[in-house]
Amino acid sequence: MTRVLAVSTAFPPHRYPQHEITEELVSGLPPGSDRALVRRLHAAAGVESRHLALPLDRYRDLGSFGETNRLFVELAVALGAEAVERALHDAGVHAEDVDLVVSTTVTGIATPSVEARLAAEVGLRPDVRRTPLFGLGCGAGAVGLARVHDFLEGRPDGTALLLSTELCSLTLQRADTSTANLVAGGLFGDGAAALVAVGAERPADAGHPVGSDLSPASACTASSPAGSSGPSVVAARSRLYPGTAHLLGWDVGDWGFRMVLGPELPELVRLQVTEEVESFLAAHDLKPGDVGAWICHPGGPKIMDALAGGLGLPDSALAASRRALAAHGNLSSASVLQILKDVQAARPPSGTTGLVIGMGPGFSSELVLLAW
Repeated sequence: MTRVLAVSTAFPPHRYPQHEITEELVSGLPPGSDRALVRRLHAAAGVESRHLALPLDRYRDLGSFGETNRLFVELAVALGAEAVERALHDAGVHAEDVDLVVSTTVTGIATPSVEARLAAEVGLRPDVRRTPLFGLGCGAGAVGLARVHDFLEGRPDGTALLLSTELCSLTLQRADTSTANLVAGGLFGDGAAALVAVGAERPADAGHPVGSDLSPASACTASSPAGSSGPSVVAARSRLYPGTAHLLGWDVGDWGFRMVLGPELPELVRLQVTEEVESFLAAHDLKPGDVGAWICHPGGPKIMDALAGGLGLPDSALAASRRALAAHGNLSSASVLQILKDVQAARPPSGTTGLVIGMGPGFSSELVLLAW
């Protein structure tokens, strides 16, 4: 089975409490806007603070889609490189050992893609296989882990890298007073995450000791010691829900990315995603009560409440997701990787079953079964 050696994160240096972000956005609303509604929506988002790609006052001066996308490329490459170097260091793996890199984002367009732009900087081989993913939204962190697993099942002596880089704040439409945009303005944060995994035939001691010369990441503080027992990937399942494509995604135009967010999503999660989770677990002779580590995308309080209620989970089950949402906001595809990092830091006992749940446009879900 695929073994996860390390998961690391990187955040922009600009961090603000939720109320400061709220008041900045309220101050820029068009005349006649319902400012009280914005404050209520932001207060109910379950977010206490967020990292932003830019200083808060810079967002007033952002202009065209072209300008914001140029900023995305510049900042995403720098932040992604930081996450990758840290993950390689924490895993005890040299960059030149990586055979595949999967990268995902849904908050900017880069051609060459983000992983191609940072490959030489972090020391990836010129012949490294690359799979950039776009359009999978918040579910892409789980999808990326599943695709890494697919590769390593066929290349059991290989090493793979997953990178998620999301700068959600650069997509904000300040003049858009739709409920979807107001909710997004109170929910999403910026960050990157990277994961290093190896195939079943890669020797357990194939990594290099932390502190050896592993490129600039050697100066980083390790989030999990090399050789620590990370989870193995047991199986994965993808699901599209027909007739739901209009509920989540981007409306793309001259203005950039405008949020599409249907109010029916929590009910869809409660009725259909929970059924898919139960079916997936049953295929492996498991029930929700057998899962000891829930790594669920924090799509917002209503989404998590719907999932927990539909599966009959105790309040503690999604605690890691709620803490991540409070501390950083919804990081789109990077969130499940950040949560997996936090769960791994708590050292789940051997024999623990974990489940990664990602949800994104389509409407779609991605499930990845883990075992410690």
